[in-house]
Amino acid sequence: MSKPAVVERTYNARVEELWDLWTTKAGFESWWGPQGFRVEVHTLEARVGGALVYDMIADTPEMVAEMQRMGQAVSHGTKGTFTALRRHEHLALTHVIDLLPGVAPYDTTMRVDFFPARGTVRMVVTLDPMHSDEFTRMSLEGFGSQLTKLDERFASAPGGR
Repeated sequence: MSKPAVVERTYNARVEELWDLWTTKAGFESWWGPQGFRVEVHTLEARVGGALVYDMIADTPEMVAEMQRMGQAVSHGTKGTFTALRRHEHLALTHVIDLLPGVAPYDTTMRVDFFPARGTVRMVVTLDPMHSDEFTRMSLEGFGSQLTKLDERFASAPGGR
Protein backbone atom coordinates (compact mmCIF):
# COMPACT_ATOMS: atom_id res chain seq x y z
CA MET A 1 0.00 0.00 0.00
CA SER A 2 1.19 3.49 -0.77
CA LYS A 3 2.36 6.04 1.73
CA PRO A 4 0.32 9.21 2.36
CA ALA A 5 0.79 11.86 -0.33
CA VAL A 6 1.56 15.47 0.54
CA VAL A 7 0.49 18.37 -1.67
CA GLU A 8 1.54 21.94 -0.89
CA ARG A 9 0.48 25.27 -2.29
CA THR A 10 1.19 28.83 -1.20
CA TYR A 11 -1.52 31.32 -2.05
CA ASN A 12 -1.75 35.11 -2.05
CA ALA A 13 -4.69 34.98 0.33
CA ARG A 14 -5.77 35.40 3.92
CA VAL A 15 -6.08 32.25 6.02
CA GLU A 16 -9.76 33.10 6.61
CA GLU A 17 -10.41 32.90 2.86
CA LEU A 18 -8.88 29.44 2.51
CA TRP A 19 -10.53 28.20 5.71
CA ASP A 20 -13.95 29.26 4.42
CA LEU A 21 -13.37 27.33 1.17
CA TRP A 22 -13.13 24.14 3.22
CA THR A 23 -15.74 24.87 5.90
CA THR A 24 -18.69 26.64 4.25
CA LYS A 25 -21.20 25.38 1.68
CA ALA A 26 -20.60 28.28 -0.72
CA GLY A 27 -16.85 28.02 -0.34
CA PHE A 28 -16.70 24.26 -0.84
CA GLU A 29 -18.99 24.36 -3.88
CA SER A 30 -16.85 27.10 -5.45
CA TRP A 31 -13.83 24.86 -6.01
CA TRP A 32 -14.22 21.24 -4.96
CA GLY A 33 -13.91 18.59 -7.64
CA PRO A 34 -11.42 18.00 -10.44
CA GLN A 35 -11.63 20.04 -13.64
CA GLY A 36 -14.81 19.05 -15.47
CA PHE A 37 -16.70 18.39 -12.22
CA ARG A 38 -18.61 20.44 -9.68
CA VAL A 39 -20.24 19.60 -6.38
CA GLU A 40 -23.61 20.27 -4.87
CA VAL A 41 -23.37 20.29 -1.08
CA HIS A 42 -26.36 18.96 0.85
CA THR A 43 -24.86 19.08 4.35
CA LEU A 44 -21.71 20.73 5.65
CA GLU A 45 -21.33 20.84 9.43
CA ALA A 46 -17.88 22.27 10.13
CA ARG A 47 -17.36 20.78 13.59
CA VAL A 48 -15.67 17.64 14.85
CA GLY A 49 -18.06 14.81 14.02
CA GLY A 50 -19.98 17.03 11.60
CA ALA A 51 -21.20 15.62 8.32
CA LEU A 52 -20.17 16.56 4.80
CA VAL A 53 -22.60 15.22 2.19
CA TYR A 54 -22.42 16.23 -1.46
CA ASP A 55 -22.89 15.07 -5.02
CA MET A 56 -19.89 15.06 -7.35
CA ILE A 57 -21.29 15.93 -10.78
CA ALA A 58 -19.66 15.84 -14.23
CA ASP A 59 -20.44 19.31 -15.57
CA THR A 60 -18.84 19.60 -18.98
CA PRO A 61 -20.06 17.84 -22.14
CA GLU A 62 -16.64 16.18 -22.50
CA MET A 63 -16.64 14.83 -18.94
CA VAL A 64 -20.25 13.65 -19.18
CA ALA A 65 -19.36 11.77 -22.39
CA GLU A 66 -16.23 10.29 -20.79
CA MET A 67 -18.16 9.07 -17.72
CA GLN A 68 -20.80 7.52 -19.96
CA ARG A 69 -18.11 5.90 -22.12
CA MET A 70 -16.62 4.29 -18.98
CA GLY A 71 -20.07 3.11 -17.84
CA GLN A 72 -19.95 5.42 -14.81
CA ALA A 73 -22.74 7.61 -13.45
CA VAL A 74 -22.37 11.33 -14.18
CA SER A 75 -23.23 12.10 -10.55
CA HIS A 76 -22.19 10.29 -7.39
CA GLY A 77 -23.24 10.93 -3.80
CA THR A 78 -20.32 11.35 -1.43
CA LYS A 79 -20.24 11.50 2.33
CA GLY A 80 -17.65 12.32 4.88
CA THR A 81 -17.05 13.57 8.40
CA PHE A 82 -14.96 16.37 9.82
CA THR A 83 -12.65 14.51 12.20
CA ALA A 84 -10.50 17.45 13.36
CA LEU A 85 -10.86 21.24 13.35
CA ARG A 86 -8.58 23.92 14.78
CA ARG A 87 -9.86 27.18 13.33
CA HIS A 88 -7.52 28.64 10.68
CA GLU A 89 -4.83 26.03 11.53
CA HIS A 90 -5.87 22.45 10.81
CA LEU A 91 -8.75 20.31 9.65
CA ALA A 92 -9.24 16.69 8.74
CA LEU A 93 -11.96 15.19 6.55
CA THR A 94 -12.64 11.47 6.39
CA HIS A 95 -14.50 10.38 3.26
CA VAL A 96 -16.24 7.08 2.67
CA ILE A 97 -14.99 5.57 -0.59
CA ASP A 98 -17.92 3.49 -1.84
CA LEU A 99 -18.04 3.96 -5.60
CA LEU A 100 -15.67 1.25 -6.76
CA PRO A 101 -17.21 -1.97 -8.11
CA GLY A 102 -15.71 -5.01 -6.42
CA VAL A 103 -14.04 -2.97 -3.66
CA ALA A 104 -15.60 -2.94 -0.20
CA PRO A 105 -16.33 0.59 1.07
CA TYR A 106 -13.53 2.09 3.17
CA ASP A 107 -12.54 5.38 4.76
CA THR A 108 -9.76 7.69 3.68
CA THR A 109 -8.69 10.88 5.42
CA MET A 110 -7.19 14.12 4.19
CA ARG A 111 -5.51 16.47 6.63
CA VAL A 112 -5.09 20.15 5.83
CA ASP A 113 -2.69 22.50 7.63
CA PHE A 114 -2.62 26.26 7.11
CA PHE A 115 0.50 28.40 7.67
CA PRO A 116 -0.21 32.13 7.22
CA ALA A 117 2.73 34.51 6.72
CA ARG A 118 2.73 38.13 5.48
CA GLY A 119 -0.09 38.09 2.95
CA THR A 120 0.26 34.47 1.92
CA VAL A 121 -0.90 31.14 3.25
CA ARG A 122 0.93 27.86 2.77
CA MET A 123 -1.62 25.06 2.63
CA VAL A 124 -0.30 21.52 3.19
CA VAL A 125 -2.69 18.67 2.38
CA THR A 126 -1.87 15.09 3.37
CA LEU A 127 -3.93 12.45 1.55
CA ASP A 128 -4.22 8.92 2.91
CA PRO A 129 -3.46 6.18 0.39
CA MET A 130 -6.34 4.51 -1.37
CA HIS A 131 -6.86 0.73 -1.65
CA SER A 132 -4.26 0.37 -4.42
CA ASP A 133 -1.28 2.28 -5.76
CA GLU A 134 -3.18 2.95 -9.01
CA PHE A 135 -6.13 4.52 -7.20
CA THR A 136 -3.79 6.48 -4.92
CA ARG A 137 -2.15 7.93 -8.04
CA MET A 138 -5.54 8.71 -9.60
CA SER A 139 -6.72 10.35 -6.36
CA LEU A 140 -3.60 12.50 -6.24
CA GLU A 141 -4.08 13.52 -9.89
CA GLY A 142 -7.72 14.41 -9.24
CA PHE A 143 -6.84 16.45 -6.18
CA GLY A 144 -4.13 18.28 -8.13
CA SER A 145 -6.69 19.02 -10.85
CA GLN A 146 -9.11 20.57 -8.40
CA LEU A 147 -6.33 22.64 -6.82
CA THR A 148 -5.86 24.35 -10.19
CA LYS A 149 -9.16 26.12 -9.40
CA LEU A 150 -7.53 27.64 -6.32
CA ASP A 151 -4.27 28.28 -8.20
CA GLU A 152 -6.24 30.38 -10.70
CA ARG A 153 -8.27 32.14 -8.02
CA PHE A 154 -5.35 33.17 -5.81
CA ALA A 155 -2.40 33.03 -8.22
CA SER A 156 0.13 30.93 -6.33
CA ALA A 157 2.80 32.90 -4.57
CA PRO A 158 6.39 32.58 -5.85
CA GLY A 159 7.86 29.19 -4.98
CA GLY A 160 4.50 27.92 -3.78
CA ARG A 161 3.90 25.02 -6.13
